[in-house]
Amino acid sequence: MRIVYPVAGAIMAAGLGGCAPPVHAGSPAMPGGGPAPGPVAIALPAEQNPAIDIPPLPSLDDDAARAEAVRLTAAMQRDIPHFMIPPPDRAAEWVRLARDQLTRGDAIVDRAQVLMVVDRNPRVQTVCFILALPGEGAWQVLGGTRVSTGRTGRKYYYLTPTGVFVNSPDRLGYRALGTRNENGIRGIGAKGMRVWDMGWQWAEKGWLPSRERGQIRLEIHATDPDFLESRLGHPASEGCVRIPAALNVFMDRHGLLDALYEQAASYDGRFRALLPRGRTPTPITGDKLVVVDSAPQAGSG
Repeated sequence: MRIVYPVAGAIMAAGLGGCAPPVHAGSPAMPGGGPAPGPVAIALPAEQNPAIDIPPLPSLDDDAARAEAVRLTAAMQRDIPHFMIPPPDRAAEWVRLARDQLTRGDAIVDRAQVLMVVDRNPRVQTVCFILALPGEGAWQVLGGTRVSTGRTGRKYYYLTPTGVFVNSPDRLGYRALGTRNENGIRGIGAKGMRVWDMGWQWAEKGWLPSRERGQIRLEIHATDPDFLESRLGHPASEGCVRIPAALNVFMDRHGLLDALYEQAASYDGRFRALLPRGRTPTPITGDKLVVVDSAPQAGSG
């Protein structure tokens, strides 16, 4: 896709000798009694910035996308400790939850892509990656691992909101500095760990029985590798999605949520600086975090 941004311009000029002084009573007059001319506005022809060539999003047919999903699954099993492939009945439930959430969020799947689906159910606390296909093609579950979402019962801790959240180039993510807080904890992981910024979102205040809502900055990030990563699989965060360091590195290297960031990197150096060198983005790269809740809802059944 080729996008051109035209810029129309005009400058203020006052002849070749620079700015003319303002005309006051008694100023020299032009022949015929008129006042001396003041500054003249000269309209310049509209100029155009150089065209920006934004590469199209990768697009695979269903068979090629399924083959890539199989390749990614094997790589995840190799590179991510505790990676799990759910049995068929549970895989079907993951797909149902993801489809329902996308429908509620009016989200469209118009190309083969990976979805990052997180179940915030306190008894589950797992991420599952799913190949979503446009049209009527059956979706394919890759698998996942333990995560932690927002907890209740502690002040200023929020429940991770359900919904569909896009990793948009409207926001620039960042990397952890590896600094420790007053308790010696590296809250978003070791130095260099990626942080995906999913924007300001409304979330329930987990410390209030009323579940009053407030805004949080929803992020996906690693956690302290020495003290907190072993606790993944239980609600523990202030509202963000905590993931293992190995998954953080894998998502970063293979661009699982970076479809739009890769496009932005073609014209914006900030995104090129953020994305890792030597990365090998998958052609089924996506951009969506889908948070679901499989827990029975109050009043149901």
